[in-house]
Amino acid sequence: MTENSKIVFFDIDGTLWDSSNIIPQSAKEAIKRLQENGHRAYINSGRTRGFIRSRELLDIGFDGIVCGCGTMIEMGSDIKYLYEIPKPQVEETLNVLRKNDVHAILEGRRYLYFDVDYFKSQKKGEKILNDMCEDARSIDEEWGRWEISKMSCVMTSEESLQNLRSALSSDYTFMTHSMEISELVPIGFNKGTGIQKVCELTGTDISDTFAFGDSINDVDMMRTAGVSIAMGNGTDEIKRMCDMVTDSLYDDGIYNACKKIGLI
Repeated sequence: MTENSKIVFFDIDGTLWDSSNIIPQSAKEAIKRLQENGHRAYINSGRTRGFIRSRELLDIGFDGIVCGCGTMIEMGSDIKYLYEIPKPQVEETLNVLRKNDVHAILEGRRYLYFDVDYFKSQKKGEKILNDMCEDARSIDEEWGRWEISKMSCVMTSEESLQNLRSALSSDYTFMTHSMEISELVPIGFNKGTGIQKVCELTGTDISDTFAFGDSINDVDMMRTAGVSIAMGNGTDEIKRMCDMVTDSLYDDGIYNACKKIGLI
């Protein structure tokens, strides 16, 4: 690390790779070059560690990973911070979800736990189950043994979402991607608190951080980072709030921004 070392945080989906998990070669080159210049590169993802497993992604050689919306910090191969939702709270939450005909994915550092019968019948759920292999577990078969930091849920109606917000908003922040899909993150955690925790652990000033993102679950990260960069393929909301907008993922957005702001 040099005196002017920065930490650069990257969202995964829509930022580092596209919907087919294709990572532009230019993004890999940018990360390699900024590290050679004495800076550090971190993943900052809503995914928990159990769902960050792509060899191609990890082989880029990140200095660390902020997982599960700030609930876990990994540096190198060491876990420096971990928050897990207490099991009685998980059980209470599941009871609320099921009363409202809502299907859950419980997300942990090792495993993802599913309502298996439901997700087997869904195309996206089937893909996740196949990708996770033996690390995809049944919620019911593992009842009371879950180790999770956040969860996602699939709803069948607008009424279900409203009921969940009424019952669970004191325990979770809702990141709603659509009427059907929401992420439930424990109160007090988000991608921004993840940046703050990394800075605390490394003795880095927040002003020496950069963040790249594209969507709603990057809002807190963008508000926290010293400099925020929206991908050209990002949402209008993210573009409006960021310090700069770079080109799209497909048009060397990460590389071009890193060059423009002097990281490479």
